[in-house]
Amino acid sequence: SKEAEKVRIEAQGKADANRILSASLTDKVLQDKGIEATLKLSDSPNAKVVVVGSGDSGLPLILGNN
Repeated sequence: SKEAEKVRIEAQGKADANRILSASLTDKVLQDKGIEATLKLSDSPNAKVVVVGSGDSGLPLILGNN
């Protein structure tokens, strides 16, 4: 029936939207975790140089801690 088809299309649209949303949230969560870890590392007495925004992910690189 037309009603069943309409419900199916609506459900598919919601599923697609949720999938897109969760993918972008995952990226943001990972980036936030990376920033958090970078801040902790920069507080370490071993870390010497922080190069901001040089990694492929756009996250800072920390050099000279060996």
